[in-house]
Amino acid sequence: MAGNNVNESEVLTGHTDVICSTSIERIVTGRNAALTRIQSLISELDDISILTHDIGGGTAQEWGMREGYRYDCWFTEKTDKAMKAMTRNIDRRIWRELMNKSGMLSLMDADARDEWHKSLEKDDIPAISEDNILSTFRQLHQSKDEVFERGVINVFKNLSWDYKSNNPCKFGKKIIINSLVKYDKWGYSLSWGWQRDRLADLERVLMLLNGKPIPDNRADVTCRLGDYIHENRNSTSYEDEMFSIKYFQKGTAHITFKRAELVDKLNDIIAHHYPGTLASMQYSG
Repeated sequence: MAGNNVNESEVLTGHTDVICSTSIERIVTGRNAALTRIQSLISELDDISILTHDIGGGTAQEWGMREGYRYDCWFTEKTDKAMKAMTRNIDRRIWRELMNKSGMLSLMDADARDEWHKSLEKDDIPAISEDNILSTFRQLHQSKDEVFERGVINVFKNLSWDYKSNNPCKFGKKIIINSLVKYDKWGYSLSWGWQRDRLADLERVLMLLNGKPIPDNRADVTCRLGDYIHENRNSTSYEDEMFSIKYFQKGTAHITFKRAELVDKLNDIIAHHYPGTLASMQYSG
């Protein structure tokens, strides 16, 4: 939990801070007020349900639900059970929104993002409170360099060790990715699966190193590549700011880096993580 010495402005403002332009007090106050009103609404609905049951009109679960959806509404459950579930659902959505605004997800690789989203589905997520928000995002802010380095290392492991032509110790001028595309009688198409996530992670890391905004997941390199292939089914190559990609009928893709200085930065991070193995590596190797 965060102590009173946490400065909210340090956590909530600026490019390098955690939650931009977000008032924690407004969020917590709004959340608590909403839960109070929800509890009152459940109690009032319960009183109405007792009244209608006494006059033969049935309970709220009978007259207040669509046919076939009798037990799908938390408002018709017992107050304790309903409040616990709805509080958790509201808090889960607030945490997700705060994380999206924080920019921390852009520092994470696909595995780390998946781990974060799974943690929100657990029953014991922290309650939304000023202390919990400040504590959580202060810790995330302090570990953001470590989070980013982990993302780089995971991208490196996932993309650089699969083929003999790939250098097992660094990113070179080119990497080869298996199963990125499919080929049939209609031509090429982009495969669905983990290789897409890995290519998107690679672009994300390069964009961060370049100081550029991270593309929305609807406009990342895999979406652009997929759209290009769909419109050019017989083409075998694609090019953008970061990559020159040549793909083959067997499904592999040769990805050539276009920004040598960014690859050098990637390799510096890898060398820092594996100092005994990767010292003094250069892009031209």
